[in-house]
Amino acid sequence: MTASIEIGSGDPTRAALEVLAVCVEEGSLEQNAWLGPIEAAMGGGLVAHAKLVEFTGKAEQLLDVSTLGRAKARRIVLVGLGPRQKLDAARLRASIAVAVRASNGPGVTRVGIALPAEVDWRHVGEAAGLGSYRFVKYFTGDRRPKAELKKIVLYSQGRVGASARRELALGVGIAEAVAIARDAVNEPPNVLTPEAIASVARKIAKSGKFGIKVLDKRGIRAAGMHLHYAVGQGSANEPRFIHMSYSPRGATKRLVFVGKGLTFDSGGLCIKPAAGMGDMKTDMGGAAAVLGLMAAIKHLKPRVEVHGIIGAAENMPDGEAYRPADVFTSLSGKTVEIINTDAEGRLVLADALAYAARLEPDLVVDAATLTGAALVALGKTCSPYYATSDDVAQKFEGAARDAGESFWRLPLLEELAEQLKSDIADFKHTGDRYGGSILAALFLREFVGGYPWIHCDVAGPVYAERARGIYPKGATGHPVLTFVNLVEGFAR
Repeated sequence: MTASIEIGSGDPTRAALEVLAVCVEEGSLEQNAWLGPIEAAMGGGLVAHAKLVEFTGKAEQLLDVSTLGRAKARRIVLVGLGPRQKLDAARLRASIAVAVRASNGPGVTRVGIALPAEVDWRHVGEAAGLGSYRFVKYFTGDRRPKAELKKIVLYSQGRVGASARRELALGVGIAEAVAIARDAVNEPPNVLTPEAIASVARKIAKSGKFGIKVLDKRGIRAAGMHLHYAVGQGSANEPRFIHMSYSPRGATKRLVFVGKGLTFDSGGLCIKPAAGMGDMKTDMGGAAAVLGLMAAIKHLKPRVEVHGIIGAAENMPDGEAYRPADVFTSLSGKTVEIINTDAEGRLVLADALAYAARLEPDLVVDAATLTGAALVALGKTCSPYYATSDDVAQKFEGAARDAGESFWRLPLLEELAEQLKSDIADFKHTGDRYGGSILAALFLREFVGGYPWIHCDVAGPVYAERARGIYPKGATGHPVLTFVNLVEGFAR
């Protein structure tokens, strides 16, 4: 994220901006405080044109108009906020992010955002940062943007004090943390190896003054994480186990977040079809969410312990790769018979969750791009989640709702657990194809040690085929904001 985000003063129609975006509540064109001065600067016609093309201010509705040199800004962008009575944190964040993303384009370096009255400045900062995100690292020549967005100037309808500026800075910091998660998922797998994830974690830990422990391949085996070791043993890019820890004085709660970090999943010996295999660079989306959360913790400084655990590996076919019918002993001591080497994520997570249980947490939350069954059940924009109690589920749903991220609770159906019994070991790690996401959750539950637990199967929303709300096309950073809100809820 390269753009600076600041609060402006004075008349935005006189500011040196390429684009001025105006937030419009539904049905309030004539009453909008910003449109009068803009109409005057343009010599009239903007509101009439908006009515003609049926711009009403519905949530995330856009109208992009060239000023044809009649105003200082080259373009005016109107963005709908939806009904005023329904303007919550999620809608405000999404609408402003849409406005920034729509304003960005060729030759645009400075964008102004004319805000509605009575905004939460933290949410504004998050939105502006999230909307400005672009991943252009590998473009060259004509594909490289000729100019990049350098500054976003925010205009308020009221006075802005020091507390608002602090909240804005916090929001920008959280957006930068989400950008770390997005960058990780967008990176190609030849760049983002397990060791590269560990390198990102080290930078986050150093910046936030967190504790960090990284185990290499030999360390993973020595620690007794034989499931994790097995998944990574067929790759030239060796696995890594990562534990980041934030432990403030006076903390009364301990939260542990666990992320699946498969930097590439070929399926192993049960190799995937070629079509769609390239998408498996996103199979570390859960790990990316943990990286983003820990980067945000540096800015939040909550009065709770937060641990970020990542099991990173690459699942490749090789003479040393693990096989169907192999049996391994997990960190918890439970033995697992391998059925399908393409169900590798739950193996890595099993050892990571057993490690998390040793920390005696008040809550364990894991995020994993775990099953295609999750997409079949809920599509690509909503993640199923599982919880061991209604209390933690209620906390999680509140956090997701405020974040504007889509989750739906699915049941831990006990009658399916029978499928996980092995004839020669404690467990098989897969069952029938039906209820696949539930079966994976039931398998993982065996390694949590009875502690309160939430499992998020985020296979769909971590990567988007088109931009929508706070999410750009490509890596989205889902579910970093939900995790941030959950931590803050426990801190309160």
